[in-house]
Amino acid sequence: MAFTSMEGGLMEDNQRGLGRRRLLAGAVAVAASAGALSGRDAVAAPQGDTGAGVRQSALWGEFSAAPYTHPQIPYVGRAGYAGGRKEFPRPPVRADVVRDYGARPDGSADAAPAINRAIEDVGRRGGGTVTLPPGTYRIDDVIRLGRDNVVLRGAGSSRTTLHATRHLTDLIGPYGSRYGGDKSAWSWAGGLVWICPADRWRTLTDAIRAKAWPFEGWTGNKRDEWRPLTAISTPARQGEWTVTVADPGGLRRGDRVLLRLADDADHTLLEHMSGDGPGTKSYTWDDKTKLTSYVPYEWPCRITAVEGRRVTLDRPLPLDARPEWKPQLTTLVRPVTGSGVEGVTLRMTHTPQSPHLLDKGWNGVALQCAWDCWVDDVHAVDVDNGFLLVAAKACTLRRTRVSGRGSHHPYCCREGSHDNLFEDFRIDARTVPTPAGTQLHGINVEGLSSYNVWSRGRMEMGTFDTHRGLPFANLRTEISVHNDGAHGGDASAGPLYGARFTHWNVTVTNERAGCVKIDEIAPYSATVGISTVREFGQIDKPDFTGPLHARIESYGHPEAVRPRNLYEAQRALR
Repeated sequence: MAFTSMEGGLMEDNQRGLGRRRLLAGAVAVAASAGALSGRDAVAAPQGDTGAGVRQSALWGEFSAAPYTHPQIPYVGRAGYAGGRKEFPRPPVRADVVRDYGARPDGSADAAPAINRAIEDVGRRGGGTVTLPPGTYRIDDVIRLGRDNVVLRGAGSSRTTLHATRHLTDLIGPYGSRYGGDKSAWSWAGGLVWICPADRWRTLTDAIRAKAWPFEGWTGNKRDEWRPLTAISTPARQGEWTVTVADPGGLRRGDRVLLRLADDADHTLLEHMSGDGPGTKSYTWDDKTKLTSYVPYEWPCRITAVEGRRVTLDRPLPLDARPEWKPQLTTLVRPVTGSGVEGVTLRMTHTPQSPHLLDKGWNGVALQCAWDCWVDDVHAVDVDNGFLLVAAKACTLRRTRVSGRGSHHPYCCREGSHDNLFEDFRIDARTVPTPAGTQLHGINVEGLSSYNVWSRGRMEMGTFDTHRGLPFANLRTEISVHNDGAHGGDASAGPLYGARFTHWNVTVTNERAGCVKIDEIAPYSATVGISTVREFGQIDKPDFTGPLHARIESYGHPEAVRPRNLYEAQRALR
């Protein structure tokens, strides 16, 4: 697979068809003994014994033979920065905040103006690295990365600290929910380090100050900042890489566009996201007003080839493109691309955790309308919310950690965030007792977010927080968790799970089943290699009646399942 040197981008050659044939030619054959389901309860599929108790997954054999269309397992082999590229760019150093901008690394003065000037100047000159030498930098304002190809790099999370002294309510103002009530939207949005396009950040914060509570995603505060490019003129199926369009005249190889799917009056798009099972037909969708406000579904993608009316995308279609959903390619707000934050600890002024949904905004790093960006070796301490992805696309968070007095959302992935990768992450046990009236979630996904991956994590607290809003096709793999958090989500946000959720190789250290063992809850899901658990604490019931067509395999034996990491195994198929 060929890559260009485009900053933060992935460009593939025109031999995708050959690549797919090679992939399928080398795939494992479908295991004949794998159990198909006919009832509500999942059936354990048999595994081949490869010796010493190791079990080669039958589901993996099925997936390998049809990776883009498996009914229970999502294809996430391209999640993360630049389609899953392991190395991040190392742009040349263009500024040192101490030497060139006078920031003081002893915490004695506000360094935010110097850091933000350096980031802006480097961005205006086309990008590069801004360095933070070892030390502690007091920041009394938001650190903003709003231009492409700018990296803010400390000397390592053990050597460079940003000490935040003011929260987002103080800096920007109260932020109410667009759905009413007295909630603080800083409980799930914004960061004291905020990667967001400059224009989008300005319009967003202007709306907050005006108390005109905005939508936060790819098409602006009122979801009206887009224009159609072309309709998709021929039906296409989930897993296909190429679509036929009505007019290719405005499309070019390398363009970043939105695939936009609108729901119909019968909510068949939402049914499709849920697997098109029989229970989706009888489910009451009309009163799920928060969920229905999330549609149309908006999926950012890149065009890799235009040949006549045939347009090839950088990854397979996440859903069918059926005529009744008026499928089209459109513009979107200009994202920030190729930018990152590396090698820092972000430490808040120590304050008690706020009551649930009343966070002040002691938030760590937010990536919003960010595409092909990254966070590496960043430690968030004493935060309300640690790392927040809000309408983020193909971003990687690697070697991140949340510690301190306890947080609401250690990790959050919402508002149409797709194809992102969290790997080598850690949530430490809280250092103080849990205050009354607070709530802990964990690794969150919600709001029609899809094809996101959590890989190689250690969670000393929290849970797999699937937060309603019909997220679908997400993976959690090779994780240990002390499962003591709770999922959230308003009833008006609809189902907890859409189709193709997969939990693969998960060890639950306190044996609590909730939110991790999902074979009796999530439609068309796969639960593979989960340690032995039991029901206590938060116990959920399925949203859909009738057969769920879920699968379970290697229950009680996470140490024996192969492959151990489903994301890495999918990458190896490419």
